Amino acid sequence: MFRPRSWSRSIPVLVVCMLLAACASAPRDRGNAPDHANSAAEALKAYFAWADRSDWPRVPAALPWPKERALTRIAVASCRGQDEPAPILDVLRARDPDLFLYIGDNVYGDVWSLSPDMEELMRAYAELSEQRDFQRVAAAVPIMATWDDHDYGMNDGGRTYYGKYGSEAIFETYWGMEDHPVADRDGVYYSETFGPEGQRVQIIMLDTRFFRTDLTRSPNRGAAGMERYVPSDAPDQDMLGPEQWAWLEAELRKPADLRLLVSSVQVLADVHGWEAWKQLPRSQARLYEIIETSGANGVILVSGDRHLSALYRQGGITDYPLYELTASSLNRVVRDENDEMSSNQLGPAYARENFGEITIDWSARQVSLTVHDMEGDAVLEQSIPFADISLE
Repeated sequence: MFRPRSWSRSIPVLVVCMLLAACASAPRDRGNAPDHANSAAEALKAYFAWADRSDWPRVPAALPWPKERALTRIAVASCRGQDEPAPILDVLRARDPDLFLYIGDNVYGDVWSLSPDMEELMRAYAELSEQRDFQRVAAAVPIMATWDDHDYGMNDGGRTYYGKYGSEAIFETYWGMEDHPVADRDGVYYSETFGPEGQRVQIIMLDTRFFRTDLTRSPNRGAAGMERYVPSDAPDQDMLGPEQWAWLEAELRKPADLRLLVSSVQVLADVHGWEAWKQLPRSQARLYEIIETSGANGVILVSGDRHLSALYRQGGITDYPLYELTASSLNRVVRDENDEMSSNQLGPAYARENFGEITIDWSARQVSLTVHDMEGDAVLEQSIPFADISLE
């Protein structure tokens, strides 16, 4: 069991436990935390700020990001149960990517116990580090990570989740980001640019959890297209929060030849009633507007979460078509059918174990989005000339 040990600024365990007990006494809603959660979150923020992290779980190897290299192959994956092997990671590693984007549900550590030490999440990361397939890929491929709900600590959780500051501290410690600028602000959004001029790839990792307002529950839960949530146009509904919106606009104005805009939840998909940007249409429209008004070339959307992979193309919302690669999952298969079809989807979805890959041919000026199965075979693929996603 992992227990932060330092209480040097005197946030007594009793105070935290009392606040969490108040949360527990309120009706439990899997997507919404009670009002008491704000007080609990602040108490835990102070607790984790001064905690001794020496025995916290950490990634078994943390290779430096290859910022000077012209990237040609980027792996993408999400949704990995840490309590069982994920042999497809060996297939991913064998393809020798320059970088691995691990984009959420990297562990399943939901903190249902309301433990002030967030024991379930700590234990989940420790178990991930013990998996040999993950040890091998971490030792061979640099990893950039973000989170989704299950490594955030609460299924479908958003800004009202009481444990968000603790989850952030655990995330930044595990992935070796304690000295990265991301550790100086709330949330885990950050950006890095790779390669020389003319071959610059900007990777923007959004945080779609820490600031997101609660979604609107479906009045007909389980119905097609309304499985759990429905869109809400209420003016207070938001995905990113004011600071992250301002940051994103500034990032998109930086020079780059190709940009991967990573959202843990889907951006373009329009057919289902699960978590997605479509449930917050004001935020979705604002995202499209920022991409357009920033003058950003070469934006490609990347997402996970869904326990299926698919490719999407949407025209008419920015000055060039937006493409999206959804890659999910590594070892948490929940369906056999590949029958989901959005209006902007490019071919069928793929629901078995898989990972995504983004291949860049700088000479041919083309990028390819691919989904690979357990055998390493391409089951979905789309090639995109640079000219199709350029303002030139």
